Amino acid sequence: MKRIILMVIRCLPFVPYWFYKLERLGRSDKFDEETRYEFVHKMTTHINRVGRVVIESDGQENLPEKNGYIMFPNHQGLYDVLAFLECHKRPFSVVAKQEVKNVILLKQVFRVLRAQMIDREDVRQGLKVIKKMTEEVLQGRNYIIFAEGTRSKKGNEIGEFKAGSFKSAMNAKCPIVPVALLDSFVPFDENSIRKTTVQVHFLEPIYYEEYQGMKSKEIAKMVEDRIREAIKGYQEHN
Repeated sequence: MKRIILMVIRCLPFVPYWFYKLERLGRSDKFDEETRYEFVHKMTTHINRVGRVVIESDGQENLPEKNGYIMFPNHQGLYDVLAFLECHKRPFSVVAKQEVKNVILLKQVFRVLRAQMIDREDVRQGLKVIKKMTEEVLQGRNYIIFAEGTRSKKGNEIGEFKAGSFKSAMNAKCPIVPVALLDSFVPFDENSIRKTTVQVHFLEPIYYEEYQGMKSKEIAKMVEDRIREAIKGYQEHN
C-alpha cells in the first residue's frame, strides 16, 4: 500500500494529461496498436521509476519473430502486468478479471490495450473470451494470460496452471511463451517503499509442432513445470 501511495503522489501532476490521453487513445480507432501501446509503455516506465521498482528482464531473443503468440507467466500479484508493460517492447493485450474493469486509470489502460475482461464465474462468457482471443491471435496480436487464474499469494511459489487457459493457443496453433516472474509480488504486496527489483524471464517458446496432439491438461502441466524449474534455477543461481 505504501508504494501505491508513493506512486500516486509522485505521478499526481501527470494524471490529468495521462487520463486525457488514455481516453483519447482508447475511444478512437484512428490510432494504430503501436501508437497506443507506446504511450502506455512510456507511462508505465515512468510509474515504475518513481515507485522505486527496477525491472530486470532477459530472454527477449526467445520471443517469436512474428507476432501472434501468447505468453503464459506465473501470477504473483497486481503488479505483474506493469512489469511486462515496461520490458516487452512489442504491443500485447491481456486477459484480465472482470473485477478490475472499473478501477480508475486501469479501466482506461485496458481499453487502450483492447484487453479482454473475463468473468471467472461465467463459463459461457469465458468461452466467448477464448474465441475472441483466438481470432485476434490469428490476426497477429500478442496476448498475456495468467493460467493460474488467480495470484498465488505464496511469493515465488507457483500454483496449478488451469488447462482451459490454453484453449486459445491450441485453437490458434500459435507459439506458447512461458514466462517466469520473480519478486513481482513485492512492490504491491509488501508494505514498503524500499527499492526493489522484479525479474521477468522469457523462456524458450513452445511451437505448435511440439504440443500438437497433446491434451490441454498436458500442455498446462508442461508450461507450469518449465516455469517452476526456471524459478528454481534462478533462485539457486542467486
